[in-house]
Amino acid sequence: MSATDQQSVSSGPPKGIGPMQRREMWLAYLMLAPTFAIILMIVAGPLLANFWISVKPVQLADLRPPTVLVNERVRGRPAADGDEATLEYRLRNSSRTEEIRNVVVKDQVPDGFNVAVVPDACALDGRALTCTIGTVEPGWSERLRLEGTVTEAFLSANRPERASEPEVSGDANNVLTNFDFTFENFQRIFSADEFWSVLRVTFYYTIFGTGGALVLGLFAAQLLNTVFVGRGFMRGLFLFPYVSPVIAVAFTWVVLFDPFSGTVNALLTKMGVVSDPINFFGQRAIEYSIFGIQMEFPLALTTVIAFEAWRYFPLSFLFILARMQSINTDMYEAAEMDGATPLQQFWYLSLPQLMGILSVLFLLRFIWTFNKFDDIFLLTGGNAGTRTLTVDVYEQGFALSNLGAGAAVAVVVFVVLVTFATLFIRFSPKEEGL
Repeated sequence: MSATDQQSVSSGPPKGIGPMQRREMWLAYLMLAPTFAIILMIVAGPLLANFWISVKPVQLADLRPPTVLVNERVRGRPAADGDEATLEYRLRNSSRTEEIRNVVVKDQVPDGFNVAVVPDACALDGRALTCTIGTVEPGWSERLRLEGTVTEAFLSANRPERASEPEVSGDANNVLTNFDFTFENFQRIFSADEFWSVLRVTFYYTIFGTGGALVLGLFAAQLLNTVFVGRGFMRGLFLFPYVSPVIAVAFTWVVLFDPFSGTVNALLTKMGVVSDPINFFGQRAIEYSIFGIQMEFPLALTTVIAFEAWRYFPLSFLFILARMQSINTDMYEAAEMDGATPLQQFWYLSLPQLMGILSVLFLLRFIWTFNKFDDIFLLTGGNAGTRTLTVDVYEQGFALSNLGAGAAVAVVVFVVLVTFATLFIRFSPKEEGL
């Protein structure tokens, strides 16, 4: 073999990408850049804003930056040409915590108003009025009065003082845009005993709600995987809880379990199961005793978990049924010939094949349930021991007007879900054969 042949054999096929492929790759990235930018703004924008607010002492009133509010009106009752009147400007600092610097008010004096006395802070150039206020303290208010007389032109006009809007300029610190950060919001929520109780309730609600939805979905899929008359109708009927509006089904449950006029309480009372009606959504717990040990059963939380499992099991049912129908039936026939019971077939044949889809469903349902707000808010409003982190975000941000604390709780929700998703994906079981 010649030296040239040896060199060609030893070199082998080219490795890496060539100049043409590299150029095509960068062209593809350039064409996809607008899409990436839009997705980044939609997804990362609100997330970064939430992190930003969580480290700032932001109240609901801080959404409006500090400014000087002006209200212009005419005092006196001029009725004829030459009557005296007062043009009054009411000024007020909208913030009670921040000062405003270099405040200047500019306006046009209405036609027909002849100014006789100008306040010391103001200067008049023709019809142009300029008032230099300077620095105003938090909660500051003042009145500027221009004394003068009116003419027929002023009297014949309709609200002449509103012909021009006063212009106000000034500099103020905005808590939303400055670079002063604090961890006071996190210190406040972590130091509160209520937070850990809410976190515990959130995990109870999420784990049992997710597990209940998966178990019911698995049972329904196993039931409707067999052939019988009316199977199509039953499959459609099982989707009813999921496709119905949440406000409709939540209101239905509230009516059914009402302690005074609910159907469930009426049946339990008539059957002698209970002597007094039960407030399923309003009673925090029921005390009971086991071997002399007093314990509490979380009634309202359990009822809400039951609603969660009932409402969202159809999603699990659909995915599990689709996976069941893709499993080869030959191994079931072989197992049946070997004498395997239906339970053994399910445990040793079906369940290993379903582990992949069950893992995905558990991850998705865990994330969705952990973030669930509307169900609990419609059923209990977060009362009777059913307050979760998402309800706490709403309470902190809007009921207590503390947006910073609400954003801090939302950051905790994000961190918990990211940590859980990372660990679950890392250690989740896989289907056999994958």
